[in-house]
Amino acid sequence: MTPFLLASGIGVLTATGVWLLLRARTFDLPLGLTLLSYAVNLFIFAMGRLAVGAPPIVRPGIAATLAQYADPLPQALVLTAIVISFAMTGVLLALALKIRFADGSDHCDAPPGDRLADEAPEDAGDTVAAAEAAGGQRT
Repeated sequence: MTPFLLASGIGVLTATGVWLLLRARTFDLPLGLTLLSYAVNLFIFAMGRLAVGAPPIVRPGIAATLAQYADPLPQALVLTAIVISFAMTGVLLALALKIRFADGSDHCDAPPGDRLADEAPEDAGDTVAAAEAAGGQRT
């Protein structure tokens, strides 16, 4: 029963993460990537044959088999993945906030005509014309 629950949990996290990624909203993307990273971490744990209560260090006099010891490599990989995904989530949220405040919309795939960046060349042209009127040179 436990492997079925673990596999179901991985499947639900993966499906929810993919669904959030496909929504194309600025705050759904980082949340979807975070859920996908959780699913991958659980998958690595499952493939590492977790042994509850088993020591990760080989002791003299006991046979060094996976039935008696926990493999520390999946735990180290998941710990590293947690740190990296936390940092990337922070970066993605900072970018999402920047895009949200710059565009005024939380759609990631808005048409180019809806973005405020398209208005910048008009402002730049007015600035150039004002500089030329004041006697400055255009560069």
